[in-house]
Order: sequence, then C-alpha cells, then structure tokens
Amino acid sequence: MKPSKKKYLLYESILAILIIITPFLLYFHLLIPNDISEYDTIFGTIKAGYFQTIEMYVFWIFNKFTPLFLFILLYITHNKWWSHTLIIPIATYLFQLISVLNDNLDYFDETEFIYTIPIVVVVMVPLYYLRKNIAIYIAATNLKKEMDDKISKTP
Repeated sequence: MKPSKKKYLLYESILAILIIITPFLLYFHLLIPNDISEYDTIFGTIKAGYFQTIEMYVFWIFNKFTPLFLFILLYITHNKWWSHTLIIPIATYLFQLISVLNDNLDYFDETEFIYTIPIVVVVMVPLYYLRKNIAIYIAATNLKKEMDDKISKTP
C-alpha cells in the first residue's frame, strides 16, 4: 500500500529540514563561551576533561555526530543493495563519537578502526556474495537481450 501524498510530502519535508540543519550543527560550538571548563545542565554537569574547554568538547562532539547523522539518514532512506556498505562509516563514526564522549581517554581517533574490522567483515562478505549473484543475473539478462536482438534481426 502506497503512502498518501500528504504523508509523503511531510516525510520528505522533514528529511529536507534535517539535512538543511546539519551544517549549522558544526558551528554550534560558537554559541558556547570559550573559557568555561564545566557547564551545569538539567541533566547534570558537563566537564571538558581532555578538551580543556566546553567549547572544544562540543566542537568535537558535533564534528563526529554530524557525519554520523547524515550517514544514518542516507542508510535509512536508501533502498539499493549496496546501501549496507554505509554501516562501515556509521560504525567508524559511532566509535569515534564514543571515544570523544569517554573523557577517560588521553587520545582519541587512533584505534577505533581496529574495532570496526569485525563489522567490515560481517558486512562485506554477504555484500560480495550478493554482488556476485547480481553480476550473474546482469550477465544473463544481457545475454537474453542479445539473443532476442539476433532472433528479431534474422529473416
């Protein structure tokens, strides 16, 4: 059953607004004073930790969150067979975001790729198998078209 035009328009409008807003997320840190190291919120106190200032901490959070958000949107809205490869950069950015949020780390963005190797293997093996089967199907379709053309040309 197809969604109604109103629902489809609402869905597309929400997606467009979310995509339009994402560049502004990268500049959100400019709204925060650059000399504070703790910030009280209704959820608790945010401490800058490794980053020295809250502004730098928020900069790195949104620097990792923005591409993660865009990749997730693309993955959710795309229906091609290769869209599952987007799980790999999603996992990478997710591990990087977690390492930024974990203030016990002295360094970040250095070892996250090691944690994504099992995800890469789990995603790439089925996709390679799927691509192989699709290649056979495409070759068979091309062969059928070629044979149909030859049959239609013969008198």
